Amino acid sequence: MKRCLACETHYTSSMIHCPNCDFEPMVLDGFDAYAPNLAYAGSGFKASYFAELARLETDNFWFRSRNRLILWMIEKYCPGLQSFLEIGCGTGYVLSGLATRFPSARLYGSEIFVEGLSFAAERLPSSIFMQMDAKHIPYHEEFDSMGAFDMLEHIEEDVDVLIEARNALNPNGVLFLTVPQHDWLWSVADEYACHVRRYSAEEIHRKLQLAGFHILRSTSFVSLLLPAMVFSRYKKMKPQAEFDSTVELKLPKILNGLFCQLMNVELGLVKRGVDFIAGGSRLVVAKKAG
Repeated sequence: MKRCLACETHYTSSMIHCPNCDFEPMVLDGFDAYAPNLAYAGSGFKASYFAELARLETDNFWFRSRNRLILWMIEKYCPGLQSFLEIGCGTGYVLSGLATRFPSARLYGSEIFVEGLSFAAERLPSSIFMQMDAKHIPYHEEFDSMGAFDMLEHIEEDVDVLIEARNALNPNGVLFLTVPQHDWLWSVADEYACHVRRYSAEEIHRKLQLAGFHILRSTSFVSLLLPAMVFSRYKKMKPQAEFDSTVELKLPKILNGLFCQLMNVELGLVKRGVDFIAGGSRLVVAKKAG
């Protein structure tokens, strides 16, 4: 069901406008826009970064390894996936992997900035993309599963986003999250990326439970590479103005390959039931509570 953001009426997803108040989203750059005042400017992320991500993420060990982990978790916990919404889909990299694994699933992606949606739509012309504010999701009990991958840390009102996600999920729907982890890893890289926080496991679990979820699986990742990550973070104590955000996306080919192999080892251990305590990031699988 769609949820009218103007009057809260629930109506059939195929309808363009609300049957109660006639509200319908604006169209910006070819995309339905539910928060048009935020579509081109706002806090939380640098929209200009999308072009750089689209160019570099496909070959980078971190994005490739995170995708493999996410896709394995979705296959495990939602093997019959029919519908999926990614909040903060960026350039559509995760959704492109899902499209390969679940070719019959209805895939949706959202971004607060329309600039990112053009890259995503180019990758996935058959998927549905929209501009929206994650604090106001225009759906009610619509999706089997949803994902928010390294976006929650950009938003002050993170619990509000989780509550909105819960309401947009079908009964027994599943939410997949990845977030940066450990306050002590905070660096200029987080500042440049417009992060509000890095999470502890306790914090993200508590907030998910507060929003009406129960935890199915939770593990750190980028765990075997944590020493290298610590070294990288503490080595680069430069002011934000001098920080090159693309350095970690432009690793030498040999080093990128080595890191990819170590992340493959880590994924193998996760598949065998190992939940890492510490790591640069955390993945959580949470089910909508009844």
